[in-house]
Amino acid sequence: MKSVALIPARSGSKRVPNKNILPLAGHPILAYTVCAAIDSGVFDAVICATDSEHYADVARHYGAEVPFLRSAEISGDKSPDIEWVNWILSSLRMQRRHYEIFSILRPTSPFRLPETIRRAWTAFTSDPKADSLRAIEKCKQHPGKMWVVRGNRILPVMPFTNDSTPLHSSQYAALPEIYVQDASLEIAWSRIALDQNTIAGESVIPFISQGLEGFDINEPEDWLLAEHYLANGQARLPSISQTPIQVNE
Repeated sequence: MKSVALIPARSGSKRVPNKNILPLAGHPILAYTVCAAIDSGVFDAVICATDSEHYADVARHYGAEVPFLRSAEISGDKSPDIEWVNWILSSLRMQRRHYEIFSILRPTSPFRLPETIRRAWTAFTSDPKADSLRAIEKCKQHPGKMWVVRGNRILPVMPFTNDSTPLHSSQYAALPEIYVQDASLEIAWSRIALDQNTIAGESVIPFISQGLEGFDINEPEDWLLAEHYLANGQARLPSISQTPIQVNE
């Protein structure tokens, strides 16, 4: 079975402009995902899916392929992942490059290490009946405590009870365990995406992120946290052997 790592790095980020190539500890953040994917040793190819030639140069510097650029139509901030995933898998097949398995590794999770990927790979390939695997972590803000506004009233998102106590009035420890997906990694069979037009399918393996593996940098304050974690030895980054590339932000 051949597998490909797909690293999405569009250039139109609004909350943190050019976040995918902003420097962290001396290298653009994109570099850590490229190197983690390569060093994991589980992929036959590591490909960056970007709409920017500038981003493509960064990805190539650190060892990724960029065989073609994404079009603007599938690179917007509301574009679903399935659009660019099917586009790139189909485009590769047109080049007679067939990959039975693909993984999505987003650059905004720099603390995802090669061993993280290998652990997920083992879990996925050990369960042939699964359609996909997705990284998740326990919710910090429980949906049982969440509300929606309707006019001048609020209604609980989860109108359930714990025995006779509404979830919104229960202690956190008494609430059912609920997990939220993080952005660190997904693995799936290519046929699920190409034939069923979904990146998840119906049978999904949970991959519970450990420590800061699933930490996602999307807001300006996330950069401060990432730098804090590194400075205090609470997190580590994948190793990079390449010399830093100068990036025009």
